[in-house]
Amino acid sequence: MRLFTPLKIGPWSLQHRVVMAPLTRMRASVPGNAPTPLNAEYYGQRASKGGMIIAEASPISPTAHYGPRTPGIYTPEQIEGWRRIADAVHAKGGILVLQLWHVGRISHSTLQPGGALPVAPSAIAAVGDTMTASGQRAPFETPRALETSELPGIVADYAQAARNAIAAGCDGVEIHGANGYLLEQFLQTRSNQRTDAYGGSIENRARLMLEVTDAVVGAVGAQRTGIRLSPYGRANDSGEAEPMPLYSYVTAELQKRRLAYLHLIEPRASGAGQREVDHKDVPSAAKLFRPLWDAALITAGNFTAASAEEIVAAGHADAVAFGRYFISNPDLPERIRTGAAFTPYNRATFYGGDAKGYTDYPKMASAG
Repeated sequence: MRLFTPLKIGPWSLQHRVVMAPLTRMRASVPGNAPTPLNAEYYGQRASKGGMIIAEASPISPTAHYGPRTPGIYTPEQIEGWRRIADAVHAKGGILVLQLWHVGRISHSTLQPGGALPVAPSAIAAVGDTMTASGQRAPFETPRALETSELPGIVADYAQAARNAIAAGCDGVEIHGANGYLLEQFLQTRSNQRTDAYGGSIENRARLMLEVTDAVVGAVGAQRTGIRLSPYGRANDSGEAEPMPLYSYVTAELQKRRLAYLHLIEPRASGAGQREVDHKDVPSAAKLFRPLWDAALITAGNFTAASAEEIVAAGHADAVAFGRYFISNPDLPERIRTGAAFTPYNRATFYGGDAKGYTDYPKMASAG
């Protein structure tokens, strides 16, 4: 199987191409939003020799949060918590990449310092609802538009978060530029109606993402930096009417920066679990953007073992990230390799809670 051939991504030597996708689980400490020993156990269970884990999205600052108990990467306690996770993954011979997150308008005032409004490119509320600090659903609020003078501070927060991740022992970082969060809010016309240098043209709307990328690269190096995009995304009221011109430009600009990898979410998964999406006539994102990207390309989105093998064998992607089935199958790569059945996941335990639905999924009997 092509999925079980070696692959070089940046400085990392993978022994297989089954990647664990970043998965928000909301089980950090309260207060403090720091990873706990339970989180380290969870990631350690899913680590494998030469296997790559992209850890869950981690807010880069106090204003960047979504929902309760998401583990940040901006305090000493959070860095120490991630160090425990990195140690657990490395003990199994695995590779750990931390996803850097600012949710922008998708946040809620109950999560913001002083109860302030969330920030965004423009004062445009997303359609739908979000999660409060107590875990309840509430309508999206109309965010406060960021001043131009505030944007260098956000860029600096990304760079510092990247440094913190490396200081915690992570092998690299992934910039979250997908699923309707802050960087994608700047990219897309439905959420960005600015008239300064960060709005209007495609070049202007892409400016913040590229400045963030340059700052992260400057902090930790291009070969320890990846980025995730969702060109046909619909999560969190995102979506561009004509994605190809925008995302072709962004991909071409990112290509110049020689990042370790590009991580794409496929159209069929572009609702990020929040809504059903029907993109009948849209080809695979990996197939569309592969010609524009010559470094490692990871794709994600409702793959089966068979479809993952097919897309890698065809050369459209170099690796495939699995999400939900990695939750319920800590030994997912071995199950795929041997053709074993997958344990079903329990969606009710995805967000928040304790060990139930988190660290209590069994490995195959033969795996111990």
